[in-house]
Amino acid sequence: MMLKILIADNNVGLCETLNAFLERQEGMEVVGIAHDGEETLQLIEDLEPDVVLLDITMPLLDGLGVMERLVQLNLFKRPKVIVLTAFGREDVIRRFTDLGADYFVVKPFDLNVLAERIRQFAGEDGDESVVKEADGELSSQSSRMAVRPAISREAQVTELLHRIGIPAHFKGYNYLRDAVMVVIEEEGLFGGSLTKELYPRLAQKYNTTPGGVEAAIRNAVITAWEHGNRAYLEELTGRTNKGRFPTNSLIIAKLADQIKYKSRLDSVKLL
Repeated sequence: MMLKILIADNNVGLCETLNAFLERQEGMEVVGIAHDGEETLQLIEDLEPDVVLLDITMPLLDGLGVMERLVQLNLFKRPKVIVLTAFGREDVIRRFTDLGADYFVVKPFDLNVLAERIRQFAGEDGDESVVKEADGELSSQSSRMAVRPAISREAQVTELLHRIGIPAHFKGYNYLRDAVMVVIEEEGLFGGSLTKELYPRLAQKYNTTPGGVEAAIRNAVITAWEHGNRAYLEELTGRTNKGRFPTNSLIIAKLADQIKYKSRLDSVKLL
């Protein structure tokens, strides 16, 4: 079976990259490329793709608008929708899932992983026999087709710190990772508890002082702001004013929130 794929993204370069890659994949065919929401809807009706790779930010009609209109269309077969996003706020992600989005891929992403997810979700037709063998065990092929178990929270935090650009050899890297983990696991521990409870706890673990923990985290955040992935940090924290880098408490809270919403959305297969 040839999977028909529609690419909908206003980034022409990304569309070309995706098109070239997917056309080389066995069993996949890119049937169309759209750069705005209105064109996307028209091509969905005309081409009846199996999968739509949908960017959130597009002219004329954004990804959310496409999903809202898609619900209203009387389609014989609704395509699987994989949303492409540089960063997703929890409320936006929730709205997309309410409208029927099947999967989310955070940019930048691995093309091979994307291809695997396309095969995985385009093949989901409600037949559990695709996943389960007669004896109830998962075959190696079925295991690859099944939804990948969520990676550990610590691994997710580590991935975000790498993405932000905090050097792993910095003391503040370990302190920040552990601080985020504590806030995730103990939701009531934040705000005024940062200096009264969190820093002292980390200081005891690493045999240093609370002030040393605070300063090391601050140094790590400043380094990422000045030399790391500043664009992602700005999206994560919402601070876009030049020179206004995030406070320790803000970055810890935002990183914890990011992991929490990923965990809550495991059921909708968030990447």
